[in-house]
Amino acid sequence: MIVVNVKENESIEKALKRFKKKFDKTGAIRELRARQAFTKPSVKRRDQVIKAAYKQRMQNEANQ
Repeated sequence: MIVVNVKENESIEKALKRFKKKFDKTGAIRELRARQAFTKPSVKRRDQVIKAAYKQRMQNEANQ
């Protein structure tokens, strides 16, 4: 459970912003979206390989 203590003289907007930041870090929305549809393991592996190749290409371009 996420707990956000509102400090004295702190606006509700700031407290809400802190709550949203903590909530995003938990990854709950990403997990819910991922669970909406089944993804085959072969497709997951393919996506990981594509992502790794992209990261490697970006790193190589940054080093040159």
